[in-house]
Amino acid sequence: MPQSKQLMMNTNRLSLFPMQNSFLRLLLVLLLGVGNLQLSAQEKISLKQAISHALTYKADAIKAELEVKNADYQIAEARSGALPKLNVDGSLTYNPILQKTALPGDFLDAPGEIFMVPFGQKWGSNVGAQVEQALFNQQVFVGLKAARTTKEFYQVNQKLTDEQLIEKVATAYYEVLSTKSQLKTIDSSYANIEKVKRVISGLYDSGLAKKIDLDRTNVRLTNTKTSQIQLQKALEQKENALKFYIGMPIHRPILLEASDLEVNAPPLPAEIDVNQRTEIELMGKQKQLLEYQVQASKAALYPSLSLIGNYAWQATGDAFPIGKGKSDMVYWTDYAAIGLQLHIPIFNGLQTKAKINQNKIELESLKADLADSKLGMQMDYENAKAQIQSALSAIGNQEANLELAQSVFSDTQNNYQNGLASLTDLLEAETELVQARNNYTDAILDFKMAEIQLYKSQGDLEELIK
Repeated sequence: MPQSKQLMMNTNRLSLFPMQNSFLRLLLVLLLGVGNLQLSAQEKISLKQAISHALTYKADAIKAELEVKNADYQIAEARSGALPKLNVDGSLTYNPILQKTALPGDFLDAPGEIFMVPFGQKWGSNVGAQVEQALFNQQVFVGLKAARTTKEFYQVNQKLTDEQLIEKVATAYYEVLSTKSQLKTIDSSYANIEKVKRVISGLYDSGLAKKIDLDRTNVRLTNTKTSQIQLQKALEQKENALKFYIGMPIHRPILLEASDLEVNAPPLPAEIDVNQRTEIELMGKQKQLLEYQVQASKAALYPSLSLIGNYAWQATGDAFPIGKGKSDMVYWTDYAAIGLQLHIPIFNGLQTKAKINQNKIELESLKADLADSKLGMQMDYENAKAQIQSALSAIGNQEANLELAQSVFSDTQNNYQNGLASLTDLLEAETELVQARNNYTDAILDFKMAEIQLYKSQGDLEELIK
């Protein structure tokens, strides 16, 4: 009978004594309400919801999204090399001691003498602006292309991060469901052994059973209880791991959808196109970036041309120049210049050539990794197919074996009660039933793990949330 219904029946009985039991009635109602609140506080979550929560709140997903946004700023940074640059500079100088220069006396109608004459003014100031526009710079152009490809790289990396999260969440989700199923089996086993203990205890009290049979049953009951506690702790740890993977507070209670453990045989095509895998697409973007890196290193050998313009105001005088003019013996003048700046690299000790060769080696190494990854992904798919087929076969066998073990246990239990089977036979039958249930649960878990790897090898992990 459900706990809430039993409490209501007890409350109705207490209504026969309204005065004496009013406090107890209130207490039972409060307990009933608290029980309902605790039940409603437990959040039920499906695999699809768990994955959706992880893709929204998990740190890995958030960071991958931020990397995509940051790529826009990297593009803007690369584009800045092709845009004009404007700088304004200013200076203010005070010369307490002016440098003197030796002048021959011939210039001053004093042949044979040397005069030390100071040049310059006590104060000097300068403010000017410079604008520079790159007309040709191969490194800037290659860098802009590479920045755009970098954004595409981060977009693909975000997709791969999402797939990795889906795999982690799905694996943890199925492990929790499997452990719950095993715990349910242990609970059922404990209940069965308790029934056996009650029967043996009654027979022992009547002198129809031996004390050793009762002791053996107590030992079995204690061992089962220990396994029950251990499995409960393991379940809590796996639930905590699941909450961590989906970015959920660890203290929040959750209830999973048992229907997500249903077995549906997926299609198994003979071959797959590994080029559809996100990992291959990501390596393709890495290849493009390394190719741009080679081009950028080669661009260092190209000449560069820039347009430069300058305009400035300069003041000198014996007085502080700011805010003063000619009447204060401060003289202002401006000047401007426009020109082209050409840079032609000639020889840098073969540094650029060595860098280009290093970039080429990195590119060839990535090509080797790419070919090896494709071969490994084909192997993963074939292994996943074999695991799926093996798991489906095991599920069929274990399902039949579970039915047989249940039948054997029921018959043995009936025979024991009628004195036709020993306690050893009964306990062995119960052990085999528990083993059969666990084997069936393990077979389903193996199938779900193989299903995850199958979808992963096909590059279609999104199937898990459809």
